[in-house]
Amino acid sequence: MRVDAFDYDLPEERIALRPASPRDAARLLEVRPGQPFADRMFTDLPGLLRPGDVLVLNDTRVLHAALSGWRPARQAGGGGPAHIEANLHHRVDASHWRAFVRPAKRLRVGDVIHFGQTANTACLDGTLDARVSARHEGGEVTLAFDLSGAVLDDAIERAGRMPLPPYIARKRAVDQDDERAYQTIFARQSGSVAAPTASLHFSEALLSALDARAIARQTLTLHVGAGTFLPVKTSDTDDHVMHTEHFAVSSETAAALNAARAAGGRIIAAGTTALRALESVADRAGVIHPGEGETDIFITPGYRFRAVDGLLTNFHLPRSTLFMLVCAFAGLKTMHSAYAHAIAQQYRFYSYGDASLLWRQA
Repeated sequence: MRVDAFDYDLPEERIALRPASPRDAARLLEVRPGQPFADRMFTDLPGLLRPGDVLVLNDTRVLHAALSGWRPARQAGGGGPAHIEANLHHRVDASHWRAFVRPAKRLRVGDVIHFGQTANTACLDGTLDARVSARHEGGEVTLAFDLSGAVLDDAIERAGRMPLPPYIARKRAVDQDDERAYQTIFARQSGSVAAPTASLHFSEALLSALDARAIARQTLTLHVGAGTFLPVKTSDTDDHVMHTEHFAVSSETAAALNAARAAGGRIIAAGTTALRALESVADRAGVIHPGEGETDIFITPGYRFRAVDGLLTNFHLPRSTLFMLVCAFAGLKTMHSAYAHAIAQQYRFYSYGDASLLWRQA
């Protein structure tokens, strides 16, 4: 399918640089294929679901995956000290990460980067060393850190900062407010380099309202990679190579979801990340199985959904894999019309923007 079928024009002022405050004060556009769009508030969500429905949340926690540091002057081969910016995006193993770096041309295989320092500082507190073990296309490298596992995660938290999406980071610096705002209230499992943004709208009060309505909740984990923000550069979706992300769906979650569906309940994914994890472990009959691993599922129009009936999600970038996913879920024409409606009604777009509740097309 042609990628330009997923293009649309978005006025720059519709891109949210800050979240709604309080976090559940975002707007919510309800999209039911074949019915008029409904402009609501996120706090209306409990009344839009039915007792017996199950909301599936992604409990991933965002790492401080944006790192700044410096590469010392080389003893051989030339090259003075260089300031380096890195955005970790995929964990290879306990001590290796793939990362997008700037300026990539200043790095060679074997170079060491001292993150958390500048060329003029000697303080070792909060610093982290990595060696460039491989170079890739598009300004990407593999970094071999001098630590591994949970110890490395702790060091990244100390040396790094919250990795805001590029369309926000280009406009303003990360600040202390982002430490709270760009993390869900139920984040538990560290490993993401981007937030599951639809879930940023949930508050404790809203969770209590869902409980009072007898809306069940289940959790899974999908660690979001920075590849979620990469544009599709091919002209046809068949030629796009999807990034991989690590996920885990427990036996308890799978059993609860299968039981709810058997009893007539609907499964509502809070975010495209939760949806992708569920669709990765559902069989052709729609039975959800426990599982853990890497998923590169790429959902475009024509995909037959097996596990999910409803989807909570923010508004996505044009020509992105996420916009393709929502078009597959609710219909290409429907979603183009829904986005045009959202722009006309001045909804706020992208990670810190407003949300939509989509119901699956028949």
